[in-house]
Amino acid sequence: MALPLVVGIDGSDSSLLALDWAVDEAVRHGVPLRLVYASLWERYEGALPSTGLKRPSERVLAEHIVASGAERAERRNPDVKVTTDINPEEAAAALVREGDGASALVTGSRGRGQLKGMLLGSVALAVAGRARCPVIVVRGDGAGLAGKHERILLGLGDADRAADAVRFAFHEAEVRDCVLDVVRAWRSPAHLGRHPEEATHTPEEEASALLDSLLGEAIAEYPRVRAQRTTREGPAGKILVHRSAAADLVVVGARPRTGHVGLQLGRVSHALLHHAQCPVAVVPQRP
Repeated sequence: MALPLVVGIDGSDSSLLALDWAVDEAVRHGVPLRLVYASLWERYEGALPSTGLKRPSERVLAEHIVASGAERAERRNPDVKVTTDINPEEAAAALVREGDGASALVTGSRGRGQLKGMLLGSVALAVAGRARCPVIVVRGDGAGLAGKHERILLGLGDADRAADAVRFAFHEAEVRDCVLDVVRAWRSPAHLGRHPEEATHTPEEEASALLDSLLGEAIAEYPRVRAQRTTREGPAGKILVHRSAAADLVVVGARPRTGHVGLQLGRVSHALLHHAQCPVAVVPQRP
């Protein structure tokens, strides 16, 4: 049985956008959709008034949110199989655990109660940094959310965090039948300008060689994917955020922390999660 696509919902506008995006994604991949609502009851604010039933009003609110979410998913596409769950625990921890049995986790960029000026909610950041499956944080403009650009953007970083991200991006591009834009940023070391004769290869040549080595296996596995390779000088985060304006999804890798729980997201992942103009997929590299 195919692993479900899990989406965290909390009734916020951001989570409703994430739900709509997740419905479309589940249909593309032919997987079931699992809606998860999780929160510590004592942290609820603005709960629905009691209905006279002998149940906490917080539970009534939770049931209302998941039922409304399931109805919204069915209206968007009646062919997707939807299940729901309610967990009275901290949201990030519950979603991370759900991710162990998921094809991917989907969250909104902000939750209920988040300040409007915040760029990214704490739950989305925690899930992206701790889950052991791909995490997609849904954000961006209407064109990117609707998949109108027909382009996936893959930012390639260090080799030790790239393989699973590459495979994820190629598979996504194949399913969507769209272009895969693969980008590797490079910087000129300060010493190179003073002693260029000491360098065997230029940073640009090294970046191009890394692309060749990391993409070869995926290109053979996904021959129908139209992959375009680009090397650019400059800060990777800035380059990818800029190019995300013409993408429907940007994919980056992450590696497990040595001796720590969670992933090493790095500055590029943080920049994209806060500023990308389309949904962001953080793909952890399996040990």
